[in-house]
Amino acid sequence: MPDLHVAQLNFFPAPAGFGIGELLGRWYTLADIAELVAGAGIRVSVLQAALHAEHITRNGIDYRFVDVANARSAEEKCRRFASVLAGMGVDVLHAHGLGFVEAASVIADRSSPALPILLQDHADRPPRWWRRARHRRGFATVSGVAFTSLDQARPFVAAGMFGPSTRLFAIPESSSRFTPGDRAVARVEAGLYGNPCVVWVGRLTRGKDPLTVLEGTALAAANVPDLQLWCAFGAAPMLSEVRARIENDPRLFGRVHLLGEVPHACVETLLRAADLFVSGSRAEGSGYAAMEALACGVTPVLTDIPAFRALTGNGRIGHLWPCGDAARLADVLCFAAAARGSPLQVRAHFNGTLSFEAVGRLWADAYSQVLDGWRRRAA
Repeated sequence: MPDLHVAQLNFFPAPAGFGIGELLGRWYTLADIAELVAGAGIRVSVLQAALHAEHITRNGIDYRFVDVANARSAEEKCRRFASVLAGMGVDVLHAHGLGFVEAASVIADRSSPALPILLQDHADRPPRWWRRARHRRGFATVSGVAFTSLDQARPFVAAGMFGPSTRLFAIPESSSRFTPGDRAVARVEAGLYGNPCVVWVGRLTRGKDPLTVLEGTALAAANVPDLQLWCAFGAAPMLSEVRARIENDPRLFGRVHLLGEVPHACVETLLRAADLFVSGSRAEGSGYAAMEALACGVTPVLTDIPAFRALTGNGRIGHLWPCGDAARLADVLCFAAAARGSPLQVRAHFNGTLSFEAVGRLWADAYSQVLDGWRRRAA
């Protein structure tokens, strides 16, 4: 579909003082989502809300900052997006974030001709009841909505947010550029060890449930005495609680290692060094860290939630365990330690379902369906 032109709209504003190059370095998925679509033969432009105007082309993609500084209303911000879109020859709008459905609807309506909208979920939740009427009006103009798993659409469907003609698509939130590497070399470089060597990458928050992961690790240690857990994290409101749990439990002390914040480029080395990747998340939009682990060929040990079922092919790769169930996690860790998965099989699964090429094909098909439906209704 080489003639199709898609504009990806990002309404959450870029930090003050950032240029496009700096932003792409910080918000790396902004470029990843655009480039995986471009890799499918589609022309892509990215319009990003910012505090100044800027335009660059990188890897064949046009990135444009839309200056929304001093905009007095949401309507004014939409007018500025529509003004930048004018004359670009866009066929489909791909808007990030279901919470921005009203803005996307206004921009599409102001375009000439009007354009079909495909919204992408990023761990969004249905709006509060007092905002639902307005959001329903916005969703009534939307041609499609993409979730990592269609199970994630159920709360929106139950709230009556989507119209009968709205198409729903199951498309991973992004992909990863990480690759497998030599495990022994990575362990030396990262200083990791263990049999198995288990890695956690995620914030220390209630939603990530680190305490259940710690209890599951403690229980598993009785049967897997050489297990070592390495935890990389950024935001950590539970850090003191996690530290106390480790220091006061002899099964965990000396076994669990808190690495703190690790540069993203170094996370790849941690994952290459791991035998297993563990997550206790109770909800995810997709689970970028889990996706990166799969890209590195690491066997995942993940909670049984919609996003992780989608990433693993309903548990075809790796292991799923019930949220909050430390005993089941311990059983899974023991089983996974005894029956090590093949990194080649894990990476083959990633290549077939989560790679840039695979996800790009899904977006290309979604755009085609949305545009064909739009043109049929117009005719």
